[in-house]
Amino acid sequence: MKYSNNTKLVIVSPCYNEEKITAESAARLDCVIGDLIAKDKISSESIVLFVNDGSTDHTWNEIVKAHSLSSRICGVNMAMNVGHQTAIMAGMMASRSLADAIITIDSDLQDDINAIEHMIDKFHNGADVVYGVKNDRTIDPWYKRKMASLFYKIQRFLGVQAIKNHADFRLLSRKALDTLASYPERNIFLRGLIPLMGYDAVEVDDVISSRTHGKSKYTVSKQIHLAIDGITSFTTKPLEHIFMVGVAMMVIAFLMLVYVTVSLIMGHVIAGWASLMLSVWLIGATLTMGVGLI
Repeated sequence: MKYSNNTKLVIVSPCYNEEKITAESAARLDCVIGDLIAKDKISSESIVLFVNDGSTDHTWNEIVKAHSLSSRICGVNMAMNVGHQTAIMAGMMASRSLADAIITIDSDLQDDINAIEHMIDKFHNGADVVYGVKNDRTIDPWYKRKMASLFYKIQRFLGVQAIKNHADFRLLSRKALDTLASYPERNIFLRGLIPLMGYDAVEVDDVISSRTHGKSKYTVSKQIHLAIDGITSFTTKPLEHIFMVGVAMMVIAFLMLVYVTVSLIMGHVIAGWASLMLSVWLIGATLTMGVGLI
């Protein structure tokens, strides 16, 4: 296939306290850019954009040093730590006017950088969205695999559109990026937001590798917070379930009213019990239904 070398690619890589791995990441991604330029698959104006998410170590200094070694390495320095998803979004928006295609990849490079070329090939074949999908998660800790499996099951149950075993390694065309920019979301969960845009998407295999330096900064608490955003931001079903629980409680309250009425007629009511139980169930049902409606 004959490729056009006019395609400007920006690889956006968020990083937080990754001073030990930034230099290696920059060198490897710079080589990927250089190789794709040599093959005439992308423009010589393509770059790697590191997004320093308010790191408290020397990550930004490492990015500056990498830029001094290669003009293809650039950086955005966030004023404070804004979180992984927001940092990715900031990098994409900063690159929006520069790129025909954007690829996002974490700076630890556990994702397969060899898949970047396959993503570009899919883009040249007309794909606006290309997902890197993990074909094997055995390298992840046991608890992380179980949490991910549970998360995907909950998402499917609640009707959230999400790509199984896909994180944030993906390609977006300029057209898809413009569409994404029009969304007013604040609690950003890109894994759920991008499928909602409706573009035909394709997948490439993402062979996960171990980190070469340091430890993951994505703690369990951050993973749980991301999962909550992923569920609550893209479906109303939790609210519907809350409302239906309220309806069920109201039905129980009505049945209890019938039971109390029959007991009064038969003279088998315990003093104070009827008023207490009816009050608890009726008030509880009303509050629960109210929360669901709100």
